[in-house]
Amino acid sequence: MISVSILGAGNVATHLYKAFEKAENITVNQWYNRSLRAITSYKTKVDITDDLNTLRESDIYILAVSDDAVAELSTQLPFENRLVLHTSGSVNVHDLDKKNRRGVLYPIQSFSKTSEIDFSQVPVCIETLHKPDYHLVKQLAVSMGSPTKKVNSDQRRSLHLAAVFVNNFTNQLYRIGHEITEAHGAEFELLKPLILETAKKVQTVSPYMAQTGPAKRGDAKTIKSHLKQLNKKQYREIYKLLTSSIQETHGSGPFRQLHSEE
Repeated sequence: MISVSILGAGNVATHLYKAFEKAENITVNQWYNRSLRAITSYKTKVDITDDLNTLRESDIYILAVSDDAVAELSTQLPFENRLVLHTSGSVNVHDLDKKNRRGVLYPIQSFSKTSEIDFSQVPVCIETLHKPDYHLVKQLAVSMGSPTKKVNSDQRRSLHLAAVFVNNFTNQLYRIGHEITEAHGAEFELLKPLILETAKKVQTVSPYMAQTGPAKRGDAKTIKSHLKQLNKKQYREIYKLLTSSIQETHGSGPFRQLHSEE
């Protein structure tokens, strides 16, 4: 049985708690947050605390907090030589206070408290500074049903950067698309099968091979028409930037001429 203490009460912490609770060989000893209000609803299921000095001894302490809070919180832990992990994609493992054994448990997924997560579909990236700790952290991830990958801090940061492009930026494009359809009385729902097909396609072919659309085709007439439809300057700039990027990737260049004509 692996004993775990969770520190933090955000989306990642909440989903990890739920996953640990379901796992047969993981027990959550304690859940810490500086404000108990965020975790009060769990007090009948797990010991909660807002005092670091009352932290119980556990096999693993998971700092599921914001990136900016990881280093400071790790210095405040009132013990030494225990295994402390953070869950950030962009924070170096060395940012954890060296008084404890250090590691990372980074699940590559977008977490929202209102959405259920199947951890069997969530790859977990693992990094530890002490080799024996790696096997324990891997066992923890496998107990949640997650596939695991040994990833160093540089590789993890590149994955996190790429995740911002494929998730956060893409979602903002969905929001813009939603605004465009709503403004003209069209239904965004009609685009959902297209969204799903695009995501499905890159499971089997590279994003390069999956690319379609007017930018790749070099369809200057359609591109001009789209730009005229966009009322917001920011959206026109986004459209131009992405179109240029696609054309540079695929070697179709009419949009460069379009730029010079404006």
